[in-house]
Amino acid sequence: MHSSTYLTLDKDVRQLRQADIDALAGRISGGVLGRGDAGYDEARKVWNATVDHHPALIARCLGEADVQAAVRFAAEHRMLLSVRGGGHHIAGNAVVEGGLMIDLSAIRAVRIDAGDQTAQVGPGALLADFDREAQAHGLATPLGINSTTGVAGLTLGGGFGWLTRKHGLTVDNLIGAAVVTGDGALHKVSATSEPELFWALRGGGGNFGVVTSFEFRLHPVGPEVWAGLVVYPFAQARQVLRAWRDFTGSAPDELSVWTVLRKAPPLPFIPAADHGSDVVIFPLVYSGDVAAGERAAAAVTRFGDPIAVAMGPTPYAGFQQAFDPLLTPGGRNYWKSNNFSSLSDAALDLMIDAAKASPGPECEIFVAQLGGAMARVEPAATAYVGRDARYIMNVHGRWVDRSDDDRVRAWARKVFSDSTPHATGGGYVNFLTDDEGERVVAAYGANYARLQAVKRRYDPANLFRANLNIVPAAAAQSRASP
Repeated sequence: MHSSTYLTLDKDVRQLRQADIDALAGRISGGVLGRGDAGYDEARKVWNATVDHHPALIARCLGEADVQAAVRFAAEHRMLLSVRGGGHHIAGNAVVEGGLMIDLSAIRAVRIDAGDQTAQVGPGALLADFDREAQAHGLATPLGINSTTGVAGLTLGGGFGWLTRKHGLTVDNLIGAAVVTGDGALHKVSATSEPELFWALRGGGGNFGVVTSFEFRLHPVGPEVWAGLVVYPFAQARQVLRAWRDFTGSAPDELSVWTVLRKAPPLPFIPAADHGSDVVIFPLVYSGDVAAGERAAAAVTRFGDPIAVAMGPTPYAGFQQAFDPLLTPGGRNYWKSNNFSSLSDAALDLMIDAAKASPGPECEIFVAQLGGAMARVEPAATAYVGRDARYIMNVHGRWVDRSDDDRVRAWARKVFSDSTPHATGGGYVNFLTDDEGERVVAAYGANYARLQAVKRRYDPANLFRANLNIVPAAAAQSRASP
């Protein structure tokens, strides 16, 4: 260890004794890294290259006892603390400047019980790990759409993807978890064991502790589904987006059709002459019978006159990786997102105009179609409250050169502000950036006060604050909450 200074929860600079660091290292199976150690720079990297934080220490945990030791160490020293699972969150909260980073990335085991249709998943597992093991049994649970995303962060913020309309959010399929709270205690939680903490974990982010394992309900899916892409020229954007909106209003739950406005990537099924041109893309998945999916998805090819159609029976796990080449680690990324209960003509026109003004070839506006099973869950049933979002728009600024930082961020912020009058006012915490802390209260809406009460009970010192933070309730408020 070459540096033993660290930042406290109050952002004061303090010194650690080498003996304390050595004692911690002796309790962490994977060891502890400090500035200058081999592997330190690689361990602190996250998906979003705009994040360049330097923890004082990185605890490379391999099991629950390691996590307990690391949490107790942080609490004893009032040390800023962050938790890394997949390291994919846009805000880069996985790695804290000057504090202790608990690195869970090596705990990736996924165990499937095909008979019970359940999965036990480690906090370092990526979507690809989960999908691979579950699909070996023809099973899946709703996850995101980029296979390098971490299961833990996705789940704790809510989680949605191609299966959400049929089977709900990721948190709707979470049936149990093990979590280490700020006092170092290990809790096994479910609907019947510490149900209030379990409720809070289903959407409340990493505010309540370190989840060391997740248990999910699985569903028969695939292994082949009807899936693919339909691509239209941008000149038809108004026509096809209106047709898409009207079609999705009555689509079956098995069918999810999203839209992406961007410059055409050099995919082999898109004519070479159209590579780099503005296009409207409709990626889709039908999660039921393949033949029924072919019939249901045919309408998407009739929104206009497509320049490319690539649909067919597709391995579900393969389609889960279809967008990985556009979302590789190491790019500079900035997002702005809004939820919509409906999409007016004016809102669609705004997105079209924004896409025309895109500041770079990797930037895009995508809109996820939700509703279905997700919308039939009561908002108070889980911490995730945005059940009224039939569509979620993400303005994805992605670029390479840091000199473009201000220009791309300004574009994303303008699209967000222009679209806000058409939106619900809520937000999806997994899409919120590090400069959007003021949106946390709105993102949780009527559930926020209850979350504050849970926070006060399990993390009264707000040890877990390097996140989209839920502030612990005041004592009087806590007593009045459920």
